[in-house]
Amino acid sequence: MTHLEMTYRNAIEQTKNKIIEDMNNYFGSKKNIPTFEDYLADRGQYLEQIWTNVWLNKATNNVPKQEKITFLMEKGFETENVSRKIINHLFRTEIRTYKTFDTYNWVNEKFNDQIEQWSDQYHKARAHFLQREEEDRLRIEMVRLQDEMEQTIEKIIDANEGALYLYIRYFTAEQLASDFKHKRKFAPVDTFALEEKLVEIGAFSETSYLTISTFFYELTGEIHKTRHHGRAYFEYETYYDRYERLYAEYLAEILPKLVVEQMPDSIANEYRNTFSETTTAAMIENILEYVYEPLANELIESIQDEYVSDLLMLSTIPFDLNEHEKLYEEALEDRERKWIEEQAEIERKKEEEKRILDDIFGQEYRPALERNIRYTLHIGETNTGKTHHALEKMKAANTGMYLAPLRLLAIEVYEKLNGEETPCSLKTGEEEKIISGANHISCTVEMFHEKDFYDCIVIDEAQMLNDKDRGFSWYKAITKANAKEVHIIGSWSAKEMILQLLGDAEIEIYEYTRDIPLEVEKKEFKINQVKKGDALICFSRKRVLETASRLENAKHSVSMIYGSMPPETRKKQVQRFINGETSIIVSTDAIGMGLNLPIRRIVFLENEKFDGTRRRLLTSQEVKQIAGRAGRKGIYNVGKVSFVSDIKTMKRLLDSEDKPVQTFSVAPTNAIFERFQKYYRDLGTFFELWEQFDSPNGTKKASLSEERELYNRIHGTEIEARLSITDLYGFLHLPFSKKEPDLIWQWEQTMYAILNNADLPEPRIKKRNLEELELSYKAIGLHLLFLYRLDQRTEALYWERLREEISDHVHERLRTDVKNMAKKCRRCGRKLPWEHEFQICDECHMNQSRRRYGE
Repeated sequence: MTHLEMTYRNAIEQTKNKIIEDMNNYFGSKKNIPTFEDYLADRGQYLEQIWTNVWLNKATNNVPKQEKITFLMEKGFETENVSRKIINHLFRTEIRTYKTFDTYNWVNEKFNDQIEQWSDQYHKARAHFLQREEEDRLRIEMVRLQDEMEQTIEKIIDANEGALYLYIRYFTAEQLASDFKHKRKFAPVDTFALEEKLVEIGAFSETSYLTISTFFYELTGEIHKTRHHGRAYFEYETYYDRYERLYAEYLAEILPKLVVEQMPDSIANEYRNTFSETTTAAMIENILEYVYEPLANELIESIQDEYVSDLLMLSTIPFDLNEHEKLYEEALEDRERKWIEEQAEIERKKEEEKRILDDIFGQEYRPALERNIRYTLHIGETNTGKTHHALEKMKAANTGMYLAPLRLLAIEVYEKLNGEETPCSLKTGEEEKIISGANHISCTVEMFHEKDFYDCIVIDEAQMLNDKDRGFSWYKAITKANAKEVHIIGSWSAKEMILQLLGDAEIEIYEYTRDIPLEVEKKEFKINQVKKGDALICFSRKRVLETASRLENAKHSVSMIYGSMPPETRKKQVQRFINGETSIIVSTDAIGMGLNLPIRRIVFLENEKFDGTRRRLLTSQEVKQIAGRAGRKGIYNVGKVSFVSDIKTMKRLLDSEDKPVQTFSVAPTNAIFERFQKYYRDLGTFFELWEQFDSPNGTKKASLSEERELYNRIHGTEIEARLSITDLYGFLHLPFSKKEPDLIWQWEQTMYAILNNADLPEPRIKKRNLEELELSYKAIGLHLLFLYRLDQRTEALYWERLREEISDHVHERLRTDVKNMAKKCRRCGRKLPWEHEFQICDECHMNQSRRRYGE
């Protein structure tokens, strides 16, 4: 027998079954038995369609493909290379008329004139229909009654909320008393750290816990199953977990009985009349099955504020609902009183902390100006002669002090004044050069001391007021300068803030503009267009050295400037450019402050810089400060500025007005530390208070992040224990590179030597390469900071000479090593073309991408 024939037989049987099923449904909806003719009239269309639907579906799905092909070939169809979809379509079309089953004839033979069979079929179908109808009605009624009962149970629970809490409160009291007596305490661990073995640390002490919530954090010593984000985990069980489970079990004991007792008779009677059953605790328990855990969770949250002492006392009093209700009300009143007292104590402490903060920091950061000082502001753009005019005033005074933003500038002014036969000493923290008979001194701004009097003080680069770490030094110098006249030099952006700080003091303002215009070149700069007198600007030491090497190898003579370069080396590099020994300078933005050079054109090789947190576009002030170095009166009548990309945006920054300085920085002073020590004895607390202190409007606090990080290294050590707070902070505040591990180590070893009255450890001197020489220079600088702080000036002279030798080595290395430098992939070290845009080669980049894709 073929599949087609078998399918045909099955289709006939299924058709008959469906007709009978449809007939039963038809009979079930009729209250009176219909005639055979009525049935045919009502369901004739169904009888016509049912065979075709059943047959086509079965034949299409059950007959194998090969048999379909054979069938179609017998009908004369070509099936070779024909898709399955087309074969199915052709087969379905041709099979439609295959041995049609006459449904009318079958029904007629089975039921027409068969009165008894027809009647029997009707009554069976009708009875089955009514039975289903009654079951549906009862089911609907059951759902309605269950909903009504659930709502009633919810109302009963709400009405007994207070009583349930009292039951749970007493249950908790008894359980707590038992646990305190019989259970052991474990050392705390992360509950998910099952690999850690629990360690017993003794019995529970009721005095260790104020409220039950603090006890709930303790571990029971058991492991239980929990769920987080839909996933099941095992973890160490806490008493919170255990009590929540015990609450659910206890509620399962008392709640069904309570609900049965308070269930309204109307609901119970309706249930009994409908289902011939009585409402029992077992039936209600089925409804309550999903209530216990949520209710237990609500109750355990409510009980968190109960005092442990109250509960332990309660455990000794037999339970009586009315009596325990009175006890609870008394406990609530007592708790409210304690809460009010606690809040009052918190407020008192806040006020005390506020008073202490105000006393420590107080009026420290309000300007305290001497009104008999004559102030002169020199305000203008870069390279306009501001500093020159101010220094001329200082030279003419009997005594004078110059405050520089950089050690290099302090040295430059020191040498300039001595070269012009105005004896001048130098003090930067890393060196002191005292010139016999000198009445003038050149310092870095951090060396300013308000008690020293001078006829004239010059404060340079005053826009540094808003520097987050160093700005306070300018603030202190401006507001507490002790002199007959004070000359303040700054950019336009600082003018309003300086005037605000000076208030109604006598002020004379000189405004400077450039005699030499700046001209932005219209075409993007290419490295092969470099010419004599160009200064190429980039924003990392590595980029400076790579660019210089590229130019040196292209037969250009190059000077270099970057921030970590020793000032003496920088001076020599600059002098070579001034003398014409080099034709090009490659520099970071260090060129933008205080260096007056014969620069024809400033070229920005980058429009962005990394500011310690992220790469960002240069600010308008940064572009102006650097671009202003282009042009030199008498040499270049126009200062040219060039960019490698996005000329329109960079020109807009250059041409835009300076945003005024809105804030200035504040930092701790000796007076603050003196007041602080009236209350506290550790520097860690000081850093915390500094965080809490809200600096006055218009100011921002120095972050002190480097000092705090260094303090954390020596917290609790002999260094902290044996030094006063003021001395310890002074050592933490020493200006050295706190990102260098070698220098941090040197600082610590030196601190221990000071405490033990031992010789200071000598700095490590390494000379194998340029990086080591520069680090050795910094190490000597740190050593000098300690020597001058300890007043060991004779030894300091030796180390100053040695540092100068290191500086000479750096200078020579720059002249010789840079030519041999190459741009290399930072991953594999492969040599890269100079014009390669990225820090890694294409192959390393591809490998990195493949790894990420594979992950």
